[in-house]
Amino acid sequence: MESKNNNRGRFSMWMYFGVGILILLLLVWLTIADFWGDTDVNAIVPIF
Repeated sequence: MESKNNNRGRFSMWMYFGVGILILLLLVWLTIADFWGDTDVNAIVPIF
């Protein structure tokens, strides 16, 4: 029983670590896009 709780805690730690890395990469990506002036959302996929 104790090993299941230990594995669940370890998984949760890695999940938080991964989510934090993804948020950090998103912020870096948005900062670079803003610095280059490439923030035109209409240039992604024009629907009409």
